[in-house]
Amino acid sequence: MKVFNIVLLALFVIGIIITSHYLGVQSYHWLPTPAALEALPVGDLFSFLVSLGSLVFLGVLGMMIYSILFFRAAKGDKSDAYPIKGNVQLEIIWTVIPIVLVVWITYYSYNIYQKMNILGNLPVVHLHNPLEESAYAAINDQDQNGETIEVTARQWDWSFHYPNGNITSRDLHLPLNQKVRLMLKSEDVIHGFFVPNFRIKQDIVPNRTIELRLTANRVGKYQLEDSQFSGTYFALMQADVYVDPVETYSKWLSQASKQKPLPESNQAILEHNRYIATPSYFFHWPSVSPAKSLVN
Repeated sequence: MKVFNIVLLALFVIGIIITSHYLGVQSYHWLPTPAALEALPVGDLFSFLVSLGSLVFLGVLGMMIYSILFFRAAKGDKSDAYPIKGNVQLEIIWTVIPIVLVVWITYYSYNIYQKMNILGNLPVVHLHNPLEESAYAAINDQDQNGETIEVTARQWDWSFHYPNGNITSRDLHLPLNQKVRLMLKSEDVIHGFFVPNFRIKQDIVPNRTIELRLTANRVGKYQLEDSQFSGTYFALMQADVYVDPVETYSKWLSQASKQKPLPESNQAILEHNRYIATPSYFFHWPSVSPAKSLVN
């Protein structure tokens, strides 16, 4: 019987490891299609966390099932269990293992963040880390030749300015497989730049310009959302993101620089006007008037 229990326990462990690995691999498909180089390490981190979380959950569940099957009280036995005092080995095990897991997750996450390199050398300024300043400065100098786009967030509207062609648009256009430097600014409150397909989320703080770097690597149309609660209509603060081949992107820049911007509907303004026109709408709750779009 003892041999049987050992074999069964071994099968439990093997099954848990295989299942955890399978769930980690499948977790890549739980997220939107990746469309940026920076999305790949984030997907790896998510898969790692899913695998590790599944291993812990299934391990604890497996031990509970194993204990119930082989160490349950006999039928009709209503006596109290034998009093057990503290077990030093057990205390060490369930203290050391969580510490190792947390350190492992921290180390892996930090490496992923370093590989992404989505921010400029601003973190070094705050951390004052002299060992990394030269490396960040070198990377920052290399990226100066990339496309620079100024992103302005306001209640509740996005606008994008392309200095090279002096173009302002309500749609974000990105060249394929080229590093882009987004200069994020807010005119009022804290907003959040978030494109699910890019796996990048960055807060935009008023009175500051925050540099965000990314390299889009999949042609398509994606959705930019405000990840922060910035007021009544923040859920309507969306913009289309187009990733185009370099030739198509250059052609769009050339055409947009020659054309006068056309007015586009702003869903936040439409909702606000509906509130004004309907006396009972939202029970007369006070609301901030949406700012006029920079592109009109």
